[in-house]
Amino acid sequence: MRGSDINPGEQVKDVRVTEDTLTVDLMDGRTLSVPIGWFPRLLHGTLKARHNWQLSGGGEGIHWPDLDEDISIEGLLAGYPLGESQRSLKRWLEQRSRNR
Repeated sequence: MRGSDINPGEQVKDVRVTEDTLTVDLMDGRTLSVPIGWFPRLLHGTLKARHNWQLSGGGEGIHWPDLDEDISIEGLLAGYPLGESQRSLKRWLEQRSRNR
C-alpha cells in the first residue's frame, strides 16, 4: 500500500463479512461491497476467522491474521479482486487442512 494514493477519509471505519459479501465502511461515509469470492481466503475462512480483522497501514488496509489475508482500500476502490495465484491458494488450503 502506498499512502500517497489514498485520500483523507478513505480509511476503514468498519468491516463486515457475510457468506457472500465483504462490506467496508470508510471514514468519509462511503460503503464498498464486493463479492467475497474476490478473496478466496475469506471465502474459505470460518466465520470466526472472518470476524477477526484489524486495521493496517493507519486504516488504509485490512488484515485477517487467522487467514494471512491483507486487503488494501486502494485496491477495493479501484475494483481489483485479489491477485493470488491458484498455486499459492492451493498451498494455503493444504496447509490449513493439515493444521486442523
